[in-house]
Amino acid sequence: MPTRDDVPPPRNARRVDVGRIGERIARHHLEGKGYRIVDANYQCRWGEVDLIALDGSVWVFVEVRARRSAAYGSPEESVTPAKARRLMLTAQDFLQRHVEASANLEWRIDLVAIRLGPGRRVLSVNHLENVVEA
Repeated sequence: MPTRDDVPPPRNARRVDVGRIGERIARHHLEGKGYRIVDANYQCRWGEVDLIALDGSVWVFVEVRARRSAAYGSPEESVTPAKARRLMLTAQDFLQRHVEASANLEWRIDLVAIRLGPGRRVLSVNHLENVVEA
């Protein structure tokens, strides 16, 4: 008789697990580059941003995409125009609610694309700046 440990987790649970691993890797990567992480998993009516950081005085809204295979395309290809629009609106929502208004406020949306191999070994981390243009 199989035990609970023999039964694989549901597909959605595995995807969430890969997402959490990806966010942890991205956070470590960005902090190593000198970014200061301000918030994680910010949600509003428009959507969610995985990480919010400061790169000096520039606000950076980071979408993290982790993939274990190329079956559904690369992580870099996975940000659709609809997702880009939601990221833009979510970033604007965060800034309106949390940052004192400033005419010279700089911000951008970045992507951290992570490829994982067997055993969730990190194969690559690719940080792309300013992937969504206003």
